[in-house]
Amino acid sequence: MARGLDHVVHVVRDLEAAADFYGRLGFTVGARNQHPWGTHNRLVQLPGFFLEILTAAEPEKIPPHSEQAFSFGAFNRDFLAQAGEGLSCMVLESDNTAADKTALEQAGFGGFDLLNFSRKGKRADGSDTEVGFSLAFARYPASPHAAFFTCKQTHPENFWSPALQRHANGAQAISACALVAENPSDHHIFLEAFTGVRAPHASSLGLTMRTPRGVVLAFDRRGFRDTYGLEPPTDEGLRLAALAFKVDDPDKLRAACAKAGIRVREAGGRLVVPAEAAFGAVLVFEAS
Repeated sequence: MARGLDHVVHVVRDLEAAADFYGRLGFTVGARNQHPWGTHNRLVQLPGFFLEILTAAEPEKIPPHSEQAFSFGAFNRDFLAQAGEGLSCMVLESDNTAADKTALEQAGFGGFDLLNFSRKGKRADGSDTEVGFSLAFARYPASPHAAFFTCKQTHPENFWSPALQRHANGAQAISACALVAENPSDHHIFLEAFTGVRAPHASSLGLTMRTPRGVVLAFDRRGFRDTYGLEPPTDEGLRLAALAFKVDDPDKLRAACAKAGIRVREAGGRLVVPAEAAFGAVLVFEAS
């Protein structure tokens, strides 16, 4: 069964500066949250999907990796040190992470323990709540600067907030998550196993996997350049490079960017904020 996009992690050095940037871009940004392993985040919610803006705020609390335990904190800390700011993790929805773990192991991409945890959260009105998550990590050493896992929420009623899903820039939904690789077809077996999308569409630009929530794109470097008009990252293996949103009126986004002094360009009918302006992530906006 195909898995839809659940969230994407955007790791940054200065969490408050990045949150301010997303706010100036016209997004509603949630309050600061803390993980027990030393990372802090602030979230941008859309229906069924969220962008996790993350930093390694308390490095002394971050546990190391082990053969069976994937350290989310260590991965993102090391990503910042080695690759710089940018999109670090692509996360897909799950209704059973134990089953996902088994499926990943059977496909040759498993071996990590499940991570189950809870943390304090803030509702839109500022009141406290508790949210919980279960994560099943994929093991894919061919892509050292990208992490992949599935996520099931244990208290979704405490997490999702219609008030936090209203954005001044008109953002309505997640559209796509774009990855880049020298040769995307080298990764099709992993991407099929992880997304659950069988026989993804192949073209001269790369691979397309249509999920129940958003499209996963795996471009070669020319395909990324031709689609978004920007140079892609050149890391080994798969690298997350762009996140695309559906907006009800692109003029709202243009106005927000003009007011905030954020440079935006047009490419193929899309509005594109380049990585150098967006803390290492390419942000794309498409008319819904």
